[in-house]
Amino acid sequence: MISVKGLTKSYGSTDAVRDLSFSVDRGEVVGFLGPNGAGKSTTMKILCGYLPADAGEVSIAGFNIFSQSLKARSRIGYLPENVPLYPEMRVGEYLAYRAALKGVRSRRIAEKVEDALQLCNLGHVQRQIIGTLSKGYRQRVGLADALVNEPDILILDEPTIGLDPGQIREVRSLIKGLATRHTILLSSHILSEVEMTCSRVLILNKGQIVATGTPAELRESSGLSLSGVVRLEVQVPDAGATLKALQELPHVASASLVGRTGEWSTYEIIPSAGDPRPVLFEEAVRRAWKLRELSARESSLEEVFTSFVTGGTAQVSLSEDPRS
Repeated sequence: MISVKGLTKSYGSTDAVRDLSFSVDRGEVVGFLGPNGAGKSTTMKILCGYLPADAGEVSIAGFNIFSQSLKARSRIGYLPENVPLYPEMRVGEYLAYRAALKGVRSRRIAEKVEDALQLCNLGHVQRQIIGTLSKGYRQRVGLADALVNEPDILILDEPTIGLDPGQIREVRSLIKGLATRHTILLSSHILSEVEMTCSRVLILNKGQIVATGTPAELRESSGLSLSGVVRLEVQVPDAGATLKALQELPHVASASLVGRTGEWSTYEIIPSAGDPRPVLFEEAVRRAWKLRELSARESSLEEVFTSFVTGGTAQVSLSEDPRS
């Protein structure tokens, strides 16, 4: 649905994006990540036809965004980082106005507005003045605007920026619901939100893609599949002797006793290399330890993201079927 090849955009002597290539397939929800100044918003504005490019090709639902701009843009619903609304208009009339601007046939405007109101849970405020709405509701109005022409593709730039935790959960839930009907490209600084919402992630740094894949693939490629701490809880008669045995195992850099209740002892193990859990399990079986917990917290997407944006700029493709 989205195909980008060799995209380049400069502001004076500064390259916002350089030779950028990627694709998004129908039905995907793709997270677009990068530090401030990485080129995310510039790329999204080019995809939506708001900015020209210096070089490269962009195809939206099969239409060239530069030579077939109107046809391409009719397939896109765009929610910018700062939603431009008319605060003096009522919600319903604003959406009707926007539907007309987007080419929705007059006899279908009321139907499309009603659909957008229901999808975004705005029916009860449709007659309210936009300027009197909370930030969360204004964000919903912006999303309803993006949906009112029933586009194939949604491009959402920081859709939850400035919202409180409750509003973030509501908008996140709404986006997940939309994923069954639209192809979505989503930019966000809230990495937990991307992880819970997106099936694939693109990491952009200094105008180039440095990694792409599922969150699990990114963890594996970064070498941060584990957070660095493995937790083991076993029933043993001698906690000290067990600690010494753990410290002598391969793949264990250090071990410490962090809690004891009766004969149940809890240890935290720092791996020296790789995942020590198979070795720990085999040792528990060999010594007939009763095992209640053997777990490792996966690294957060934030830790993985940081490793990529600080560790180099060469592109890493993590999928069997490379998309860029």
